[in-house]
Amino acid sequence: MGKKGDLSDFERGLVVGARQAGLSISETADLLGISCTTISRVYRECSKCLVDARGQRRMARLVQADRTATVTQITTSYNRGMQKSISERTTRPTLRRRGCSSRRPHRVPLLSAKNKKLRPQSPQAHQNRTIED
Repeated sequence: MGKKGDLSDFERGLVVGARQAGLSISETADLLGISCTTISRVYRECSKCLVDARGQRRMARLVQADRTATVTQITTSYNRGMQKSISERTTRPTLRRRGCSSRRPHRVPLLSAKNKKLRPQSPQAHQNRTIED
């Protein structure tokens, strides 16, 4: 180990293997001589990719098809065509990694009656202007 909490790829593999074998965080920490915090952080980082690259592209297409869809709707659409279904808790970080984030549309004031009347006249009024004008 280099710095505190910095593990080699081999050590990361040991952490993941021990956790997948059914050892608890504290048992894994005692076995490998690493802190419980580091064990949980490494295991969480290594088990993030539950959706493969093809699934991520499919999820991105679903978002592009309906930009206003909620995570629940995206997850339901994704699961409809897949054999292995995922949860909303998996969908959120997958979308975040693809650069998608939730945003509310910016509220803008509606056009007043006066501005509605002036708006179509504006291009027509300037249509026959010359350079000198």
